[in-house]
Amino acid sequence: MIVQQIYEMGIVPVIKLDRAEDAVPLAEALRAGGLRVAEITFRTDAAAESIRRIAQELPDMLVGAGTVLTSAQADSAIAAGAKFIVTPGFYEPTVRHCLDAGIPVFPGCSTPDAIEAALALGLTDLKFFPAEASGGLPMIKALCGPYTMVRFMPTGGIDENNLNEYLAFDKILACGGTWMVKESLIKEGRFDEISRLTQKAVEKMLGFELKHVGINTQTEEEALHEADRMARLFGWPVRNKNSSVFSGSAFELMKSRYLGEHGHIAIGTNSVDRAYAYLRASGYRFREDTAKRDASGTLAAIYLEDELAGFAIHLAKK
Repeated sequence: MIVQQIYEMGIVPVIKLDRAEDAVPLAEALRAGGLRVAEITFRTDAAAESIRRIAQELPDMLVGAGTVLTSAQADSAIAAGAKFIVTPGFYEPTVRHCLDAGIPVFPGCSTPDAIEAALALGLTDLKFFPAEASGGLPMIKALCGPYTMVRFMPTGGIDENNLNEYLAFDKILACGGTWMVKESLIKEGRFDEISRLTQKAVEKMLGFELKHVGINTQTEEEALHEADRMARLFGWPVRNKNSSVFSGSAFELMKSRYLGEHGHIAIGTNSVDRAYAYLRASGYRFREDTAKRDASGTLAAIYLEDELAGFAIHLAKK
C-alpha cells in the first residue's frame, strides 16, 4: 500500500529538476542514502520525463508527482509512472480527478475548511503546506484536536533540526523536505553529497542507540543473584519483572535462556516500523514470530534473524 510505504520511509524528498538527465542519478543517490521515495514537482517542464525515467530504470523507487495543479498535470504524471500525487492546496476538480483515476492523492490542507472538504471525499491523509509558515507542529496538533481521523505530511520549513519533533507526533504520516536535495547540489552534479545528506537524515530519523543488554541465566534465583551483585557494585536499582530482572536500565538478566547464545542486545529507535522497513530494504531479515505491537498496532519490538557475537539483536521503541 502506497500510504504505508510513505509512512515507513518517514521522509519524502521534494525535488525540482530542470534536466531530466539528472533524474536517475538523483534517485540512485537517494537510494544509496537509504530513501527509496521521491516527489518530483511539476514546477519545470522536465517533471514528467524525470518521473518516467525513474519509474522505468529504478522500479524499486516509489516516485510521485508534487505541485500538481491541474487534472492535465495529474494525467501526465500518471502516464509517466507516478505512484502518488501531491497538490499544494485543495482544488476539488483536480483531487476528484485523481481519485477517479485510482491514484493516491495528498491534497494540501492547512485550514478546517480544506480538511472538511477532503474528508467529504474520503481522504484522511493530507499534505500540510507551507508547514512552518502555517503554524508548524502546534497548528497541526490544534487541527488534530477536532479532526482526530486525519494524518498530515507537512512540507515547508522542515529540516534535520525539527524533523524528529514532527515525526514524534502520531498524526504525522511523513515529512516532506528539500534540504538533502538542494537545487544547487543537483545542478552541480554533487550526488555523493546528496547521498551523504540523505543518510544523515535517515540516521537522525531512526535515532539508533543502545537501549540495554540482556544476559541469559538459567533460573530466577540466578538472575536475581547477578542483579544484586550489580546493585552492590554500582548502586543500580533492581526491578524484578515477569520474565527477567533489570539491573538499572542497562542490563536485563533473563530468568531462563531466551534468544541468543549469550543473550540479546536491544537497540532503541524512534520508530520500530521505520527501522524495520529500512533494515529489510537493506537486506536484513527478521524473526517475524518475535514481533510485538502496541494497542494501536504499531510495531514495538522485533528480533533480527542473525546474531552478533552470540547475542540476538532486537529493535525496541525508545
